[in-house]
Amino acid sequence: MELQDLKSFIEVAVHKSFTKAAAHSYLTQPSLSKAVKKLEEELQVTLFDRSTRHLHLTDAGKIVFQHGQKVLATLNELNVHLDELREITSGEIKIGIPPLIGTLFFPKIASDFNKQYPKVSLELIEHGAKLIGSLIENGEIDLGIVVLPANEEKFNIYPFIQDEFVLYIQEDHKLAGRNSVSLHELKDERFIIFSEDFTLHDYVKDACKKAGFTPAISYQSSQWDLIIELVSS
Repeated sequence: MELQDLKSFIEVAVHKSFTKAAAHSYLTQPSLSKAVKKLEEELQVTLFDRSTRHLHLTDAGKIVFQHGQKVLATLNELNVHLDELREITSGEIKIGIPPLIGTLFFPKIASDFNKQYPKVSLELIEHGAKLIGSLIENGEIDLGIVVLPANEEKFNIYPFIQDEFVLYIQEDHKLAGRNSVSLHELKDERFIIFSEDFTLHDYVKDACKKAGFTPAISYQSSQWDLIIELVSS
């Protein structure tokens, strides 16, 4: 069934005249007549009672008219939803965020985003930065927030914040009163760091090796609040 034939039939049914339908739809009367005849042959029914001066729908015509209107309404609704999606006014976005960054930044990001795009839902995927990179590369998430550096050949990268990397120690530690500490002074300390899925895991180990030692790691975790509690205790 051709959609245009169905539209032509509905035009004629609404105006109850091929002449009036032709004037309204800017199609010729023969074109409308041909479309209706084609539809009748395809459905193997008579759509109009042509025995009187004015056209009247047959019982079959009434059924086709009702369902045809529903079809056109559904198609119009489909176009509206697609237009909204193309304009990014509705849909879903999957964002990969490391737990630490998610806790610090995501509530603000989500709030601002919701004000601008209230019909777009955000699905938060919490993983370490290294795994987030893989998820983006495989198309499993739409975007991710990671710790730099990242592969600029594979991804479009947009830095949005720069922060200081600091040493976190228990308040009674012998180095607690210092304004600064060199990495080399930590060669005999035991480290509690993020797990291997996190870019910060490699960052700490590489920095220590550049300072001349391999860090002694006593515990690894993906939960930053747990790491803080472990250091504190």
